Amino acid sequence: MSLERVADQLPTGFAELEADAIADGHQHKTRLAAELTETPAIFHAIYACYLDNRLAGIGAMTDEPALAGQPKWRMRRFYGHREFRRRTIAQAIASALLQNASGSVSTVTVHAGNQTAARFWEAIGFRRVAGLAWSHERTMPDATNARRT
Repeated sequence: MSLERVADQLPTGFAELEADAIADGHQHKTRLAAELTETPAIFHAIYACYLDNRLAGIGAMTDEPALAGQPKWRMRRFYGHREFRRRTIAQAIASALLQNASGSVSTVTVHAGNQTAARFWEAIGFRRVAGLAWSHERTMPDATNARRT
């Protein structure tokens, strides 16, 4: 398994991952491609994970788009290819994104699209919230030292 930070272009193998996401009922890879082309500055980080020389998953971090009082970052455009699920790819991507957020914000949010996703986020330390624009949030361990971004 290898994890790579995406800079200014879609990673190798993105078309196959996007096709799998669409077949799985998810359009957010198409939105990721458009956003990376049109407004790349919105991303704090994007990580791609490769397994067996194929793009197995991807995830990104942006500012939380909803009004949130203090700055928060949102994990988004997260997807693992169906052939590679349950092989720690999602955990590796989430860990890299959380490490990137550490020291920058006190809270990271996510919107879990279904119960399977909710269980994943809860298993890696996010707590369910109600009445907000996001479904889960995680307080960063060094939140007292977080700088405003």
